[in-house]
Formats: sequence, C-alpha cells, structure tokens
Amino acid sequence: MTLSRRAVLAAMAGGALAGCAGPQSTVDRSASVTGSPSTSAAIATGTSTPGSSPSATAPSASRAVTRADIVARYGHAVPHTWGFDAPAVVHALPTTRRVIALTFDACGGPGGSGYDRALIDFLRRREIPATLFINSRWIDANPAIFRRLAAEPLFEIANHGTRHRPLSVTGRSAYGIPGTRSAAEVYDEISGNQTKLTRLLGTPPRFFRSGTAYCDDVAARIVTALGERFVSFSVNGDGGATFTPEQVRTTVAAAPGGSIVICHMNHPRGGTARGITAAVPQLLATGHSFTRLSDALH
Repeated sequence: MTLSRRAVLAAMAGGALAGCAGPQSTVDRSASVTGSPSTSAAIATGTSTPGSSPSATAPSASRAVTRADIVARYGHAVPHTWGFDAPAVVHALPTTRRVIALTFDACGGPGGSGYDRALIDFLRRREIPATLFINSRWIDANPAIFRRLAAEPLFEIANHGTRHRPLSVTGRSAYGIPGTRSAAEVYDEISGNQTKLTRLLGTPPRFFRSGTAYCDDVAARIVTALGERFVSFSVNGDGGATFTPEQVRTTVAAAPGGSIVICHMNHPRGGTARGITAAVPQLLATGHSFTRLSDALH
C-alpha cells in the first residue's frame, strides 16, 4: 500500500538521520523529507553581524590553510543559523532536468560501521552512479571494502568527517550527538578525514557532509575555506536508515529532478537496499537518470 506523505513525514521524524547517530540517540524533529531542508532551528537570519568578520586576512594561496589560520579568521565569529541551511550549503542540483544524485553516508563508530553489500551490489549491477560520504571511522573498520569502492569510477568518495560530529562553533548538538565546540574543532572534524582521504585517494575530496548534516553558518564557511563544498540534501530517502523498504521506495521514487537524495550504506539490516532496489527502476522508467555530485556541480 502506498504511504501518504503524512505517514512518511511521521516516520521520518522518528529517525530523521539516526543512521549516523547510533541506537541511543535522541531525535531532533526539524528535518523535512523533500524540498529545502527545514530551518526551524535557525537562531537568526543573515550571514554576519558587526564583529563577526574574519579577524585576519586569508592565507596565501601558495600554502595550505592551517588550524591556526582558521582560528584566527573564525575563532570569534558568531553563528546566526543552525540546521540544514547556511550560505553556500548545496541542497539540490542546478538543473530542472530529470537528473537525481543518490548519496549514501557511511558513518562509522558504535552501531554505524556496517556495510550494506546488497545496496552497493545493486548499484553496480544497474550501473547507477552515486556519491559516498564516508567517515574516517568507517574507513578504519572497512579498509578493504573502502579500497574497492574508491577504485570504482561508478562511485565518488566524499568527506563525512573525522568523528561524525554536527558542525558547530559553539557545541550545539543534533540527534543527541554533541557538535564541535569551536572553530578549531570544526577544522579538526573536516581536515582529519580530508587528510586521510587525500592520502588514500591521491586527490582531496571535493564535498563534505557533517555528521547529521547539521551545521551553523560559520562552520559552513570553514568548510569552504578548506577547499570543500558542504552538501546537504533535498530528499531524506531512508530516514536515517529507519524507514521500511516501502517507505524508502515511496520517498525516493517521488524525488523530483534535481534532487540530492540522502540515504545510508552502513546499516545492512535496514530497509534502504530493498527500497532503493524498488525505487530506481521506477525512476528510470519515468525518464530519470542518476549522477555523481562531481558530474553535476561545477
């Protein structure tokens, strides 16, 4: 039976992005399934106030941005938003064509280091490209699997953080997960896994998504300063790996062109694989195609 939008919303509210949070997480109820993600948690509007501008000039482009650079530039900046929206955060593809970006998070840590082989094998069989946001802890738990995924042109590897923290300069939490507490910790969360991925891939990752996908506007600016683009989502495809297969199918199959869909590849016992396996043929039959983020965002 096809689920109503209300049913999908209710189910999603119970586990919005809990697939990254682990089984003991407290749920934040501000996420939405489609369209621009909710900004109900924003604490103000705008991007800056007097006194929040960087306290030092940008470092020379001839050298890497350091932790000290980030602290000097953003250590006293005051955030004005909290949630899924911030300036420069990407929520959708810049197209109205029937193109969809499937993205899958691998979060790592307690309750989150599994590998959904059925999901990945389906994408391989149908030659469906996808972007995989992988956390440092998941790589450590699955080194051989990571190497194989990284070697496949079908998949693109992106940065899902070092300790899987919401990206905050003030310690705000999401889904019961404490956020980073300062500009220095934001740097650590991004750059730790950035360095690991650069070493393993031979080139730095282009895209970043924080643990839970939450960030404030100052933290989002730090992502940009470190050479990556913060990518959120427009369709929450599996409710943090809590949706049933039918809920996943219904939600993903309804994704409009230009959507960035977030799902999870670290919970093989969830409904994600079966839901994606059912939704993708429906989307293909209606003229949709799929893309990696790097092939759509320039």
